[in-house]
Amino acid sequence: MGFQVCQGAGLQCSFGAAPSVLNVLPLNRVLVGGVPAANIMDHQPFVNIAPFGTCMSLANPLVAAATAAALGVLTPQPCIPVTTAPWMPGAPTVLIANMPALNNDSKCLCTWGGVISIIQPGQMNTMIP
Repeated sequence: MGFQVCQGAGLQCSFGAAPSVLNVLPLNRVLVGGVPAANIMDHQPFVNIAPFGTCMSLANPLVAAATAAALGVLTPQPCIPVTTAPWMPGAPTVLIANMPALNNDSKCLCTWGGVISIIQPGQMNTMIP
């Protein structure tokens, strides 16, 4: 069993230089610990997932261009998350707004190859399967 993820959860990208925070809009009207609870559809860049400082993925065109200009020396560039798919797998037995709730074992994939993990769920009282 994992913890229910909510507003303010800590995130980390495998290619990001700094942690980030999950922003959950109060659209679903479900609270956990007094703050909005997340579901797997809370994956929109800049709305839900803030940038992770700088990106170090060569799949990112900005990083690839800067690295090529530096004669092959990896040159990180500002992170611009591109998350087109929902968090996986979520908690299919707990629904928030008809979508699986987001637990702290879920991952989200960035188009540039990064794997976004939940490093702190935002609350430590409510567990979900």
